[in-house]
Amino acid sequence: MKRIKVKPKFNKYNSPKIGLIALSSDYIIERDFKEVLKNKNIDLFVNRIEALNPLNKKNLIKMSKNITKVTNNILPGEKVDCVAYACTSGTIAAGYNKIKKKIIKAKPKSKLTTPSTSSINALKKFKIKKIAIFTPYPKKLNDDVIEFFKKNKFKVTSNSYFDISSDIEIGKVNSQYLLKVLSKMKLNGAQALFISCTALPALSIIDKLEKKLGILVFSSNQTLIWDTLKNIGVKNKLNGFGKLFRSI
Repeated sequence: MKRIKVKPKFNKYNSPKIGLIALSSDYIIERDFKEVLKNKNIDLFVNRIEALNPLNKKNLIKMSKNITKVTNNILPGEKVDCVAYACTSGTIAAGYNKIKKKIIKAKPKSKLTTPSTSSINALKKFKIKKIAIFTPYPKKLNDDVIEFFKKNKFKVTSNSYFDISSDIEIGKVNSQYLLKVLSKMKLNGAQALFISCTALPALSIIDKLEKKLGILVFSSNQTLIWDTLKNIGVKNKLNGFGKLFRSI
């Protein structure tokens, strides 16, 4: 048998590349990214990081120790335009600068966004000063989220939370029930509502909430995806995901 060596021809790869770090227990984040990115010339590459339960600061910090390895295993040796670390409470617990340092070790040329930092960027875009906050977390983590926004000079006028201690259970929350709960939330003069947690199915109800509440509504996944698109230079306005995307 004669063997013939054939020279390969490679495609020129021009599509923006997003590297998404998702919690191993997150039902929702990939679905939300795909919903916003569909029909766009953008490639999404996902790797999952171990999620430790119960949800508490100690476990969230412990989880973050594996970020460099998980990031490196997203197209090893290849450039990724933006890395999105999809854990709101985890970024707050470990600190953005520590998360950034670990990701840069693996992808030194990549931009970075997180739910906590992207939410700040979104609030500042609309010059929001007073916010209501909803989280699905246990009380201690819920309070840590409130303190994070207070430290960033926002006045928190109202807060409600579910007190769920397992990340995987958060993803099972019924979105229509969530809509019902948030529609009845007391805002006390808030200019915007922030819904925390990438595992919570909030993206699909944001438009309805904005109409019902009469204020801007932001969620972890919404602001994370919005900031990711900004980082890769995409500025297309989109309908169906709240005023934030219509004002991109």
